[in-house]
Amino acid sequence: MTREVRTAMARQIYARHVAHAAAPGDTGLRGALEAALAAIPRERFLPPGPWHLARPQGGYAETPDDDPISLYQDLPVAIRRERHLNNGQPSFIAGLVARGRPRRGMSAVHVGAGTGYYTALMARLAGREGRVLGIEHDPGLAEHATMALGDLPQVRVVAGDGAAMPLPAADLILVNAGAARPAETWLDALATGGRLILPLTAGALPGTPITRGAVFLIEREAEERYAARCLSPTLIYPCAGARDPEAERALARALAAGGQEAVRTLYRGDALPEDRCWLRGPGWCLAYG
Repeated sequence: MTREVRTAMARQIYARHVAHAAAPGDTGLRGALEAALAAIPRERFLPPGPWHLARPQGGYAETPDDDPISLYQDLPVAIRRERHLNNGQPSFIAGLVARGRPRRGMSAVHVGAGTGYYTALMARLAGREGRVLGIEHDPGLAEHATMALGDLPQVRVVAGDGAAMPLPAADLILVNAGAARPAETWLDALATGGRLILPLTAGALPGTPITRGAVFLIEREAEERYAARCLSPTLIYPCAGARDPEAERALARALAAGGQEAVRTLYRGDALPEDRCWLRGPGWCLAYG
């Protein structure tokens, strides 16, 4: 059996396990995720092997060689090990994509595209009739993503600040990095019914840049109405363009106090009373009820 055949078999098994973990209750979406993951060579989106797999207890374990079969595990893989920058855990990020209700023909934005692996997942879910914009702050990673995604014409990758540049109208925006606040451009770009997957994080793990916090799902229900709810805790690399000291301090206080599970609305404006807000910033708040 050739390496290519063994790798394809491993990828198919991995795709099934990851898709089931990401969308256990939705047969149609689970099947779409499985087909997409089975078609994407993870090794194309990583530096040459041997690779460094993140260990649950911390640190990395090096693969014994450059056989891609080692990559088809539900583990993060280092992209820039010295920066603690990884291709994230497949079931977690595919699960976030799933919570955004991806569909064929969608317009999607991936902020923090890295080398493009999960951008490829979004593109395959969108199909040739969809459009996906990948934005990556690091020009070297953006160049890698552009080359790796060359067989998917529905994808465009740009290097820049994904929290500052104007965005096209989007059905799904995945922010794949920890922000301290929602960017106005993300909220403005959401189409009615569109969903924003937003990790809000404050404070780094000792000795690393990795920040901790919670992932929120924001849905634009109408022109000026946004539903919001907390999905899960998270540990994630910071989003360079969506952090500032004041926002981080406010978020750290809110996370320390707890109560994010009761958030139900993102309100744009400053009129809401303080006791209705879990977290407030200039011109917005995450509110209860």
